[in-house]
Amino acid sequence: MDYKKYLTSKYFVWSAILGSIFLAFSLFVEYSASLYATEQQSSPVTDIILSNTPIYNVADIFIYGFFALILFIIVICVIKPERILFVLKSSTVFILIRSAFISLTHVGIYPNIISSQFGVFKSITSGGDLFFSGHTGFPFLMALIFWQEKKLRYVFIAISVILGLAGLLGHYHYSIDVIAAFFITYGIYHICLKLFKKDYKTIKENEYEHNR
Repeated sequence: MDYKKYLTSKYFVWSAILGSIFLAFSLFVEYSASLYATEQQSSPVTDIILSNTPIYNVADIFIYGFFALILFIIVICVIKPERILFVLKSSTVFILIRSAFISLTHVGIYPNIISSQFGVFKSITSGGDLFFSGHTGFPFLMALIFWQEKKLRYVFIAISVILGLAGLLGHYHYSIDVIAAFFITYGIYHICLKLFKKDYKTIKENEYEHNR
């Protein structure tokens, strides 16, 4: 972990500071969008998957699994600091774009959700942030970022699928929220490649040196 190299780089330090500020801002925007969507939500709609699937209490997987994902991302970025900037900036773009989608779609929460399942989740979401599924899209974004590292790729894809299924089995999301997340996230990833070429190049260069 060559932190001296990065901590003495003005670009890295300032990018990390500004990236962190914008990430915090994006989380505030997403929370506000969630509140707005919940206030404006319409009646729930039918769903071919949810209408034919009993509800399961998968709160621990859905909530704590996502927290574990965040912790895991932090750890792998701490281990290899060259990953920090692209992950930080891509996460911010992902959250801002998802916030825009949340603000545009106000479909009501699917009925019969066990309210007690939300637990601590109530403190960070109003439940109206349905489209598209962040639980599915965010780990898939990480899979795309670390696609060349096979172990990480498969881990993040597995997490994306597991959390996506949990969203459906718990009736937290409509099926379109989960399915569309993969396609929208793929687009977000390519937007980030264009916006943050230098930061992504840093990751690729270090991977090349590591594999030599």
